[in-house]
Amino acid sequence: MTDTVLITGATSGIGAEFARQFAARGCDLVLVARSEVRLEEAAAAYRAQGVGVELIVADLLDDDGLARVLDRLHAAGAGRGAVTVLVNNAGYGLVKPFADNTLDDEIRHLRIHVEVPLALAHAALRSMRSRGAGTIITVASVAGFVPRGTYGAAKAAMISFSRWANLTYGGEGIRVTAVCPGFVRTEFHQRMGVETSSVPAGLWLDAGPVVRDALRDTAAGRAVSIPSVRYKVLVGLAWLAPPSLVARLAARGR
Repeated sequence: MTDTVLITGATSGIGAEFARQFAARGCDLVLVARSEVRLEEAAAAYRAQGVGVELIVADLLDDDGLARVLDRLHAAGAGRGAVTVLVNNAGYGLVKPFADNTLDDEIRHLRIHVEVPLALAHAALRSMRSRGAGTIITVASVAGFVPRGTYGAAKAAMISFSRWANLTYGGEGIRVTAVCPGFVRTEFHQRMGVETSSVPAGLWLDAGPVVRDALRDTAAGRAVSIPSVRYKVLVGLAWLAPPSLVARLAARGR
């Protein structure tokens, strides 16, 4: 049976790369993003390749938008067209430290990185458990392993959830993986409006290898995927180095 893959934040960066690689595997796509124009452009390219594509124009911080995506995850149950793979990728960063942001900004930031992916994972699990198979991938970050403000805290929450969920539902045929890249060449930092010239060239990753590593680790049943040897080493060193040093290094590129 052809996999049906639902991807949030699907028109740029890592989300777009997940879409490309799943399309190359012959999977059907359900693409979720806020921009209808960018969704239509992406859909046209995939349909030209013979890939089945559905579009959901939705702001996941809007209750109605989130509800439409939840409805799609519940749809079809165990039948044809059911979502077999969920990729939680939508998200953004805040430039200022916690106390300098408004509380509303921080709550919305927490919601997109924790509440929304948990809601989507809950809906997906309900459907996947009835089929005895499924995959949930959440794009987290190496920031979840270091002191990196509320962004790191939110990513740490999803890493912890993925570890638990992979253990809990793995026996039912459901794989749950948190993907934890470092600096990736995407629009992410540009959209934040942050300067990244201080980030060493050797720390930048390309989205293609990040997603390939993620899919390989997910297929192997790993709960956490840290793309590239260099970031695996850095995460290991972060546990040993003084927290003040780790925090200073983690703040580069803000």
